Amino acid sequence: MRQLEINQLKLPLARPFIISRGRRDAVDVVRVSIEENGFVGWGECTPTAHYQESVSSVIEQIEQLREPLTQGLSRAQLQKQLVKGAARNALDCALWRLEAQQQGQSLCQYANVAEPATLITAQTLSLASLEEMRQSARVALASGANLLKIKLDAHQVLDKVAAIRAEAPDATLIIDANEAWGSLSLPNLFDRLTEYNIAMIEQPLMAGSDQSLASFDHLIPVCADESCHDSNDIVALADRYEMVNIKLDKCGGLSEALMMLETAKACQMRVMVGCMLGSSMAMEAALPVAIQAELVDLDGPLWLAADSAPHLCYRTGHIELQ
Repeated sequence: MRQLEINQLKLPLARPFIISRGRRDAVDVVRVSIEENGFVGWGECTPTAHYQESVSSVIEQIEQLREPLTQGLSRAQLQKQLVKGAARNALDCALWRLEAQQQGQSLCQYANVAEPATLITAQTLSLASLEEMRQSARVALASGANLLKIKLDAHQVLDKVAAIRAEAPDATLIIDANEAWGSLSLPNLFDRLTEYNIAMIEQPLMAGSDQSLASFDHLIPVCADESCHDSNDIVALADRYEMVNIKLDKCGGLSEALMMLETAKACQMRVMVGCMLGSSMAMEAALPVAIQAELVDLDGPLWLAADSAPHLCYRTGHIELQ
């Protein structure tokens, strides 16, 4: 019989993390472990209030499955027992790791994905004043980062992008508006942003209110984040987005994330892999998808005051895998 353990932790941040919806100084995560015959699988999730989740609601969802899990609930059965979201992510990743351990394999080996030596990850520039964001870009570049993700709201968009591009003339820049550009003229803004060689713009409009993206040609590719939770969303979004952002906490785990990857490819949409704030435990679970993605944003542990073991090795803008 399996044993299930559930823990909640508050992970302090090394510095405030600010996006258009608010600020965080710590992140609350839920961790689970599933032990079976001496093998242990771990999973970590970050409940998100924007998706009507909390630590207590996630723990309640997991507790409701305690008996089926201890009796041997499979990953396939889990997909039918829990809706997409953080709770299912923690359990799905724990079961993936348990099965991988039982086979004597790493997570990527078990998922039949070859690991490269390194993986480029974005480093996020938190929303702040122009000068603060300029300084954040300097710090990131000094650490070796060459892919910068710029968090913006609807204020000083062009001024901030221009300042960061001046600091980082050779870096790849992507923008994340977190649904905040509804008051702006997007065709005009996209046209003006082309001057700064922006590789991608993420979720400029509110989920459910993004139909206007289909009404004009995108001079810069647009990526769906809040609009795209699982594989069922992708086909309907292909008329307004060129890319989808796959996050395990949104879609409910590695199993669904791999399905999203295949669905996006079938729809000829490009793929980004992102994350909520969290430790290396959460980021490592996304590697089988991230290795196959065009853009990777798994810098969550870089925001923590202290990471949790097992640690991923972050160096010079890369995750070192070998």
